[in-house]
Amino acid sequence: MALRKRNNDQIPEISREICLRMLTDLERAKRPVLHATKCSLDNAIYNPKIGFFTPGDKKVATELNVSSVKKMSRAIFLLEILLRNIDSGAVNTKRELYYISKGEIKGNPRLKPLDFADQPESDDIIDFICEMLEVYREDFNCYANDRGGQTYSQQLIVTETLTDGETATIDLSKLGTSPFQPKNRPQNFTLKMSERIDFGLIVESEGTANTLVANGFTKRNKSILIGSQGVPSNAVRAWVKTIQDQLKIPLYFFGDLDAYTLQNIFRTLKAGSAASLIRNQDYSAPDVRFLGVLPDDIKKYDLFDYPVREQDAQEGRALKKADDALKNDPFFQDKKNKGLAEILRWLLKNKRRCEQQSYFSVAPKDPTMPEKIIVEKIKRGDFV
Repeated sequence: MALRKRNNDQIPEISREICLRMLTDLERAKRPVLHATKCSLDNAIYNPKIGFFTPGDKKVATELNVSSVKKMSRAIFLLEILLRNIDSGAVNTKRELYYISKGEIKGNPRLKPLDFADQPESDDIIDFICEMLEVYREDFNCYANDRGGQTYSQQLIVTETLTDGETATIDLSKLGTSPFQPKNRPQNFTLKMSERIDFGLIVESEGTANTLVANGFTKRNKSILIGSQGVPSNAVRAWVKTIQDQLKIPLYFFGDLDAYTLQNIFRTLKAGSAASLIRNQDYSAPDVRFLGVLPDDIKKYDLFDYPVREQDAQEGRALKKADDALKNDPFFQDKKNKGLAEILRWLLKNKRRCEQQSYFSVAPKDPTMPEKIIVEKIKRGDFV
């Protein structure tokens, strides 16, 4: 079942309870213990009726000892900084929080033992705090990537509720060639259609998304087109989720045919990931379908494909992960995703890959040919 979402009013109260419990344990000469949700595949539950990964019951316990004292102390130190964001309404990136912590330590020599050597150390503590409280870092007004994907449409109107209660309305048809890039606060958006929208297309390559728009895709098709820029950020995932829930239009993903795209990009968009178990319910779009490139497209459209270089560390690792996913990943093991698992098997067997840009090789003198193929596939139901 989905994780229960805490509201911002609960976070300071729960944080205070944790700190008081630690203090009480210390006063009683008892070692404090902090428990956090285990965010890994062995604690991931995939229920096809829900459509995304949810956390199981496993927790990671951190007990106070010589090796953990710095981690626990840093957690309380950063928790205080994060709680200030809730209290003041301030917004920060992880990078900024790293420097805020440096400033706090510079101003108080007694905090020197808590200093971070580099940002990954403070990032890990922020993640630990969120997994401990079962909240999103966005609940602390902390954003790693504020870009929700370049979005184009001639029929979409977005109303944003601002932090001061005012509203701003954006009619995407009035933006010309400029994309709409939503902030990573999808709960503040209300979407409506000026006229019927037939589908949404999420394009793996932001450059290809921009090319399709420049060649008239959104003028000829009542659609929403989004450039996801590779592995979708939290902002992209939340934005697609918002479109799914509010507009209830068919959503399709257009990307490369390779193991990395299927596992790391598409699955993350559709069902979330094991590393982000506590956030998948609001940062995944289970209704998205895989439009292509499909294995059958290679022969059907005479697409250019090429062999996977198994000696290349990254590509070899992707194939190994694909084999492991078929054996251990509940997403690919579920019968609802049988078609996606079959694509992974095809990739493992044939060790070929085909890029989304290969559609441009079908009719080199016709810049709209990729659009024609995409629309034809949607109409024909040629997706997984």
